[in-house]
Order: sequence, then structure tokens, then C-alpha cells
Amino acid sequence: MYRSGNPALSDSTFDKSNYQDSTWWDDSSQFMSIEGTVEKTSILLIITTTLAIATYLFMPGLAIIGFIGGFILVMIIVFSGSTNPFLICSYAAFEGLALGGITRFFETYAGYPGMGILAAALTFLILGAMLLIYRAKIIQWDRNLAIAVSSALLAIILIYLISFIGIFLGIEVPYIHGSGPIGIGFSLFVIGIGALCLVADFDFIEKGIERGAPKQLEWRAAFGLMVTLIWLYIEILILLSKLSRR
Repeated sequence: MYRSGNPALSDSTFDKSNYQDSTWWDDSSQFMSIEGTVEKTSILLIITTTLAIATYLFMPGLAIIGFIGGFILVMIIVFSGSTNPFLICSYAAFEGLALGGITRFFETYAGYPGMGILAAALTFLILGAMLLIYRAKIIQWDRNLAIAVSSALLAIILIYLISFIGIFLGIEVPYIHGSGPIGIGFSLFVIGIGALCLVADFDFIEKGIERGAPKQLEWRAAFGLMVTLIWLYIEILILLSKLSRR
């Protein structure tokens, strides 16, 4: 059974029984490809980047709408297994609103103009580096690595969930949100796990092509890759904010 470390790309994605009401699975003339996946990822990146820039410049207050809308859509897409282009493009649009607002907040809070550009550059640098590492077979996505990354992801989610609940209870998780060595080390660890999730995304795309998966799953692959890239970008913003406070 295929195992992905990205929650957006579950083990059941390649299971035909999950798409019984869809006719596109049986269209043998259209198969998943690298070119198609890159094309769809580029469309999502353009949507997200355009709205992020517009929100950053003119409407930073729309970030809350972006976060809520993005969260609702990612839950719908993940748990329904949807490959609907409209839903996935809408997710990219909401995330654009969220990223524009949060970038404006971090730059204002840290007093660090250009932080967003640096974070974006580092995100794509990590993307390129992990792609090269994957193609060179320096890191191979296997069951053991998938279990390790999934476990780390669960731990990170629990820490963030406890931190979020703690805000309302007046309790703060010590050190990890600070600018000290532990806080910076935690951010680097999270970014490292995010980088490994990119390897899972690449492996998902490669496995889909090898299995002759239908072309519609390119949207699913592009969505999973976007989820990882957006998470990486936010974590890099957090790290840069911590470093600026030292």
C-alpha cells in the first residue's frame, strides 16, 4: 500500500473505489504526467501569489477570511478526496488572502521590510534543493521514513494545538515560540519536516505516473504540493521573525 507523509495525499488517493461516481477514472486516453502536474501547480501558485500581493498592499484585514476559508476548504478536500479544480483553486485563492495578511503582520511586527520576499525565496530554494536530492536518490521515500515523518507531523500538530488552546487559558508553551536557541531549533526542526514532506509529494507524483493514474489526479497532486509549500512559507516567516528579535 502506498503511504504518503502529506495528510493531503492519503493512502486511498489511488483507490479507484473512492471515485465510483466519476467517469474520468476510466478515460484511458488521459494519464497523469509531470507536465500536467507542473502546469496545475503553476496555476495555483499564480492565484495564491496574485491575491497575496493584493492583500498585502491593500487589504491585510482579509487575512482572517483567508484563514477560515482556507481551513474549511482544506478539510473538505482532504476528507472528501476531491479533485475538483474549482474547490482546489478556491483554496489557493483563500490562502493568498491569508498569506498576504500574515506577511504584512510579520513585517510590521518584526520591523523587517522584505521579510516576505526572503521567505518566498527560501521556500522555493528548499523546493529546488529537495527536488534535486530526490532526483539524485539521496533520500528515498519508504515506509520507515513515512512513519517517522507522520509521527513528527502529529507531534507538531499537537504542540500547536496545545499552544492555541493555551492562548484562551492564559497558558504559554515555554521556549518554542521564543527567539532563544530552543525556539529557533524548534522552527528549524519544523521546516526540516516540511522539507521531507516535499519528498513525499514528489514520490506521490512519481508513483501516480508509474501507475498510470488518471489525469484528474494532477489536481490532487498540485493541491498537496501547495499545502506543503504554504506551510513551509509560514514556518520560514516565523523563523525569520524569531531571528529578527535576537
